[in-house]
Amino acid sequence: MQRPATRSQYAARIDKVVAYLSDRLDQPLTLDRLAAVGHFSPHHFHRIYRGMMGETVAETLRRLRLHRAAVELLHGSLTLDAVARRCGYGSSAAFGRAFALAYGLPPGEFRRRQGSAQPPPCPFANQEDTPMYEAKIERQPAIAVAALRHHGPYHDIGQAFGRLGAWAAGRGLDPVQARSFGLYYDDPESKPASELVADACIQVEETFAGDGEFERRTIAGGRYAAVEFVGPYAELERPYRWLFGEWLPASGEEAADAPVVEEYLNDPQSLPPAEWRTAIRLPLRGDAAP
Repeated sequence: MQRPATRSQYAARIDKVVAYLSDRLDQPLTLDRLAAVGHFSPHHFHRIYRGMMGETVAETLRRLRLHRAAVELLHGSLTLDAVARRCGYGSSAAFGRAFALAYGLPPGEFRRRQGSAQPPPCPFANQEDTPMYEAKIERQPAIAVAALRHHGPYHDIGQAFGRLGAWAAGRGLDPVQARSFGLYYDDPESKPASELVADACIQVEETFAGDGEFERRTIAGGRYAAVEFVGPYAELERPYRWLFGEWLPASGEEAADAPVVEEYLNDPQSLPPAEWRTAIRLPLRGDAAP
């Protein structure tokens, strides 16, 4: 068994590799270069990376690029050819096959179908056009977490979770078994994407006091309105719009002055995006409004 100090040292070096890779999704990357970033032998780097991260470098890169492509297809204006090139594919056909394998639909159909499913901007539109979900009011205990701060577009927080997973592995935590959360402090429509702030979090023992930039946070206990969404993270805006635009105004509840909490209920590395489960929890004031 590796000593904790050794695992921590390896995790810190893998952390540098993940950060380097995440910041260069549009650049050609070699295993030798990534090994040098983490100060690993190029002969053993990939085995170490796969053992600690649970996936190969190529799988990490493909997953991050396809997630960015899904966000672009839903919310951007690039052509399919441009999205394919930005994703690193030499042809739209190759990109289409890879995207369909991951997301269950060809990219063009994904853009048309998911785009048509977005809630219409007009508040007087037929309510049948708005997706419906189920919100449950529940009490949650306070949870101690290690948090890594993320600045920028929320759909890029996967980079922070990659680094957090490497750090957790170095402390002997299993990122798949431990509960993972995202804390989102801003409405993404309220300010430029570069100014958004969030925390990538993993549950830790109450005695955890912090470790450099991995800070201790406490997710407050109390009452929450919870919605479970099944599907790609790129589509989470849909239940958010329903929760804030439909459910909350009709609920008699008031939102508490605390960030929205997302809990990721299964492992995105081992499941297709269509099966990813996310609990969205909106903190509520202690007592229901009269």
